[in-house]
Amino acid sequence: MKQPAITNYQQQRVWVIGASSGIGEACVKALFQKGARVALSSRRVERLEAIVQNHAKDDYLILPVDVMREADIQGAYQKIEKEWGGIDLLLFVSGIYIPMRADTFNMADAEKTVDSNLLGPMRAVGAVLPAMLARSSGHIAIVGSVAGYSGLPKALAYGPTKAAMINFCETLFYDLQPKGIGVHMISPGFVETEATAQNDFEMPALISAQTAANEILDGIARGEFDIHFPKRFSGFLKFLRILPYPIYFWILRKFVKI
Repeated sequence: MKQPAITNYQQQRVWVIGASSGIGEACVKALFQKGARVALSSRRVERLEAIVQNHAKDDYLILPVDVMREADIQGAYQKIEKEWGGIDLLLFVSGIYIPMRADTFNMADAEKTVDSNLLGPMRAVGAVLPAMLARSSGHIAIVGSVAGYSGLPKALAYGPTKAAMINFCETLFYDLQPKGIGVHMISPGFVETEATAQNDFEMPALISAQTAANEILDGIARGEFDIHFPKRFSGFLKFLRILPYPIYFWILRKFVKI
């Protein structure tokens, strides 16, 4: 399972998609502290400009991107290639969360979730992969969720996109690890973000976005494929997924009060 690691972020070229808030913003700030050059992407340009206002212009690029638009992704990456000659790390953090259960199922929201959370990272990977393969180097890190481990309440559309992303990352690793390209599958539990602020239930093992960013960058630095946290929560969910369904659903109904 050994794969390349980024042991020193100094002057590494990192493209963070979903950089305007939450985990993405926290990762950008941590990367700047480590001396990386960061290309920041999201739809909210004003938020990106606020993040970089105290940094030298040589250290960053601001690239507006809607991950549901192929042209945005391709255009942004072409600008990175022109300015920096490529990237060392793609860190895809962007995603949407629309709480949904069977009695509130909405197909339009489901399609939007799939387009953003599944096709979005696929578009980004498709943009950067040819150059990484040509160089036989680089890193791809995708932030998913422990909601992808197994079916959970209020995640009727969100959970399937994260489950699919786990499969996508596993297959990427199989194909790319022998070619010298690092793949990092990131599965956070509950993190304090704009998305989780929608939740009207108690979130166990809730952590800050800064803690999540540290876990992500430290995991990439160690060359880890499966980066999941906080372990006391993500480890429990990993255990649940191997149980027989009758036991799994019994535990879910007994202990998850949603």
